[in-house]
Amino acid sequence: MNTSFWVEIYSKGGVPLMIAIWIIMHIYIHEENRPMIQSKRYIIISIFALFLIGGCSRQPLQEINAARSAVDAVISEGAEKYLPEDAKKINDALNKALDEVKAQDAKIFRNYDKAKEMLAAVKTGAGAIAAKLTVKKEEVKKDAIAAIEDAKTVLDTARELLEKNSGRKGSKAANESILAEVKNLESSFKELQLLVDREDYLMAMSQAGEIRNKASELSTFIQQSYTKTEKKKK
Repeated sequence: MNTSFWVEIYSKGGVPLMIAIWIIMHIYIHEENRPMIQSKRYIIISIFALFLIGGCSRQPLQEINAARSAVDAVISEGAEKYLPEDAKKINDALNKALDEVKAQDAKIFRNYDKAKEMLAAVKTGAGAIAAKLTVKKEEVKKDAIAAIEDAKTVLDTARELLEKNSGRKGSKAANESILAEVKNLESSFKELQLLVDREDYLMAMSQAGEIRNKASELSTFIQQSYTKTEKKKK
């Protein structure tokens, strides 16, 4: 048989398949035994060959589980939230690797070498994302804390303005309404630390921004309200 035949066999089953076929061919070509002995040897060698072929064509379950675990780990740590593009790429890479495994499953002669390489790349990529995610979360945490401090400053200003003007006559109804708004903002502000403790930094930063904006609007309203009151008295 020519070289191309053996190349084809190697590409489909690897060295174990080549050895198995060579042994079977050797028995049929070179052994001149009785038919019964030939039959028994054929059965034994064929079974042995099937074991060899099966051994080199099993699904790479260990590699699949390792890749999935690595991807699941970075997703559970918040990759989709903090690094959405990276999370999408690693998920796509994992799906392509699993598709390659399925493609080999459908073949008679299976070769999972490419799938193993793809799965190894997924595991490595997930590790790189995990390191990147740690840095990103720390950056966002600092931004969230800064936003919370800013919101606190603006909220304190609104409260001080309210206390400063609360004793003025003719403004009781306005005082009660503004005081209720301040208390609502203070209640919302207490939840920010809980978000930080849960490492939900993006949500903490978003809510801190909303509180800051409302407190700033409230301060403006207080100043304008009491300025109008003073003008009317004059």
